[in-house]
Amino acid sequence: MENHSSLQLPDLLSDELTRGEALSRLIELRDIEIAEILEELENEDLLSVLPALEKERRGAIVSEFDMDRQIFLFEHTEPAEFSDTFEHMYPESRADLYQNLSRVQQVTLLPYLPKNVRTDVIKLSSYPPETAGGIMTTDFATVQQKMTIENAIRKVRKDAPSKKMVYYIYVVNSEMKLQGFVTLKDLIMAEPDVQVKDILHEEFVYASIDEDRETVARKIEKYDLVAIPVINDQGQLLGIVTHDEALEIIRAEHTEDLEKFMGIVPAKDDLYYLDTSSWRHFKKRVVWIVSLAAVGIVSGFIIHRFENTLQKLLILALYMPMVADTGGNAGSQAATVVVRAMALGQVTARDWWRVIWKETKISVLLAVCLGVIAFGKVTILSWETEIPQAFSLVRIAFAISVALALQVVTSTMIGAGLPLMVKRFGGDPAVAASPAITTTVDITGLLIYFGVATWFFSL
Repeated sequence: MENHSSLQLPDLLSDELTRGEALSRLIELRDIEIAEILEELENEDLLSVLPALEKERRGAIVSEFDMDRQIFLFEHTEPAEFSDTFEHMYPESRADLYQNLSRVQQVTLLPYLPKNVRTDVIKLSSYPPETAGGIMTTDFATVQQKMTIENAIRKVRKDAPSKKMVYYIYVVNSEMKLQGFVTLKDLIMAEPDVQVKDILHEEFVYASIDEDRETVARKIEKYDLVAIPVINDQGQLLGIVTHDEALEIIRAEHTEDLEKFMGIVPAKDDLYYLDTSSWRHFKKRVVWIVSLAAVGIVSGFIIHRFENTLQKLLILALYMPMVADTGGNAGSQAATVVVRAMALGQVTARDWWRVIWKETKISVLLAVCLGVIAFGKVTILSWETEIPQAFSLVRIAFAISVALALQVVTSTMIGAGLPLMVKRFGGDPAVAASPAITTTVDITGLLIYFGVATWFFSL
């Protein structure tokens, strides 16, 4: 059997194929595969290809496009024609698109939509995008407790949820209050005359309509759910959040945390790397880089302050980078571990003492190992270095290793403590991560380094 997923756009648009042959090969693919192939087309070319596809598939494919491309298609297609595509988009995707249209564009589109679609999209668009209501879909099936299995299956067919949403069937009363759920397997395995209440799962996990979307995604991940129901204050079922949506949210949150961690200002609507302009990349990075470069001037002042120390013992300058790099690595490592633990809900700002104590014990062990390595490194690499008669290489190596060990301990405590402190005051711990910690550690490292040298050698 031919592996259709391996087909590429050049294969389908080859001069050897007629337009009809190319389209016939294209429609044999899955919707997601078609979307990936069409992503390579220019927007103008896309306008000539999409109308050749069935409107049901066209809606699913457009749902996979990024928002800029969806808006382009809307703006360059007649409203009556686009409404067919819009109607068959995933409910959550068309709600997102509707929210990103201008008021005039919304008014232009609405009259061409069926009443149920119009009502659905207006309802979904009314919730803040960062909440469960903003990411839920109405693509689900419901039954009632007193129904027989036969009638319940008939009701599921009538609701006609998409294939990926049919696993859970939600049981509600006449007021749409959620009573529990049954699975598709439950319905298939039960006898036709048995009532739904006899196979009902009354214990269930749910999300509130105004619950933060990241919290909802964590619930789906924690309980390994295919979907989670979303209810209001009266316990009425309003929608569901799917596992696919949870994965997207977690990925987006991880991307945002990673960007903050590396000192990059997150963008609200990030595009793919190659689709993002150089100027936009520059704006995302310049704030932290310039700010920390300005703060880094402090390091220059410290070195200038100890200029006489360096002149008397020039060998100290050779190992400044080693101490600074080791401290930066230790601090960033501790910050990464703590920020991740906080993101997963394993620790909170109230656990700061336990975290600091644990990281202190870890840092002492690291300091001993790295101190011994530093001592050996200095004695081996500098045994031929010219040293003033008043000093010995062993004593200098010992002083440098002590400074490095102290730097590892303090850097680890800064790396672990700074995110906790930022969280305690209501900030985002990821922001206080790598670049900020590296700059802070550089400054404290120089103070420790020259402080130890001054004390050891009375300089």
